Amino acid sequence: MHQTVTKPVDTTRRWWVLAIVVAAQFMFGVDAFVVNVAIPTIAVDLRATPAQIESVIAIYLIAYATLVVTGGRLGDIHGTRRVFLAGVLGFTVTSLWCGLALSGAQLIVARLAQGATAALMVPQVLATLHLLFIDDARSRAFGIYGIALGLAGAAGFLLGGLLVTIDLAHTGWRAVFFVNVPCGLIIAAAAWQIMPTVPRRAGTRLDIRGSVVLFAGLLCLIGPLLFGHDVGWALWLWAVMAMGGAILFAFIKLEHAVARAGGMPLIDLTLLADAPFLRGLGAAFFFFVANLSFYLVMTLFMQRGLKIPPLAAGLAFIPLALAFVVASRHSGARAKHRGTKVLIEGCALQIAGLAALALVAGSINAPAPVLLALVMIIFGYGQGLVMAPLSGAVLSTVKPVAAGSASGMYGTIAQIGNAAGVAAIGAVFFAIERLQSARAAFLVSLILFAALIMTSAAFLTWMRRVSARS
Repeated sequence: MHQTVTKPVDTTRRWWVLAIVVAAQFMFGVDAFVVNVAIPTIAVDLRATPAQIESVIAIYLIAYATLVVTGGRLGDIHGTRRVFLAGVLGFTVTSLWCGLALSGAQLIVARLAQGATAALMVPQVLATLHLLFIDDARSRAFGIYGIALGLAGAAGFLLGGLLVTIDLAHTGWRAVFFVNVPCGLIIAAAAWQIMPTVPRRAGTRLDIRGSVVLFAGLLCLIGPLLFGHDVGWALWLWAVMAMGGAILFAFIKLEHAVARAGGMPLIDLTLLADAPFLRGLGAAFFFFVANLSFYLVMTLFMQRGLKIPPLAAGLAFIPLALAFVVASRHSGARAKHRGTKVLIEGCALQIAGLAALALVAGSINAPAPVLLALVMIIFGYGQGLVMAPLSGAVLSTVKPVAAGSASGMYGTIAQIGNAAGVAAIGAVFFAIERLQSARAAFLVSLILFAALIMTSAAFLTWMRRVSARS
């Protein structure tokens, strides 16, 4: 009987490999924020409707959220190196496609494809780190990874404002997508040369039906929120949303059927009986609903309401991003000793930052970008206290055998929250802006953000109590 011998993975150049995969993660992180700064300029140039403005951000997140688990499974089946290269090259090509878009509809389709290719690329980053760093250097490697995540936000805001302002080679906003092309090609070439080949994981299968059904359900549920404003919230939109809910219910039934047939469902169904984990997912969902949508609303208010130029608007976010990085560094050690209390304190600090922003926006007719930047530091520090240890807190009760599936579910819920927030709160902002003013829309949005973060804190408290009783 022939026995296959698995060769050990080459770790001699692992720090170079770390630099490559972290660079890819950084590129993905920058892209998530750079578009926020450029979106008002994109809307003017492409004559995009409010629905199209929201969709440019949300459809990218929906595609990524629904396919990221599939991307991780494909890495197991075909090897992380091969799938990583496919993802990076795909992300590069679709970034070029985004930059060449001639209408809002074309840009939305290109962003859908870009999100799908990101879902191939990003899961291989953590998979590679887990594989190459199994010794004492592991904490250092993940520390570098965490810093890159935090700095990506600051770089995205700065790069977005800078590229739109300097109008590089007369490309305007298109440069925020074109910049990914040389970066992606360099990352792909380096990965081709030195990234080790990893053998496929035996017995891993892909639940294609589950992926398709999940994507369809989320699109039906969130899509109408994007286009409701443009069609006057017609009755058929609510029917589509109801159908989306039914499809997601059917998705759970389908996953049970796949498991009974001996297949490998997208999610570990035993996790649906883990009460603390489900409470944690609830906390994560409401936290992320108020995450990217905050940056969208803040950008729209500064550029459309206060007429602040893109570069100044981008620079105003830099102190927030740096405060986020500092808080992220502090929160890990504190969370080890104080648990979810640190996250709840971070939620309280975020709410204080939102209240300070409301006070400034409500009492000063034209607040300067510097003043807004200083006030946003409070929100950014609070957000960093929550986001960095949140995944660890949510996954803390999960058994090791289900850690991979639970991590995938957490990542999916986070991006679904981001997409839902952009769609729902974006719709509220545009509706109130049309009826009253950008300032009124901004103030109402701040109230919604505060309510969402309070709900997240309530779920964290509930999770803590359920964990204590378990």
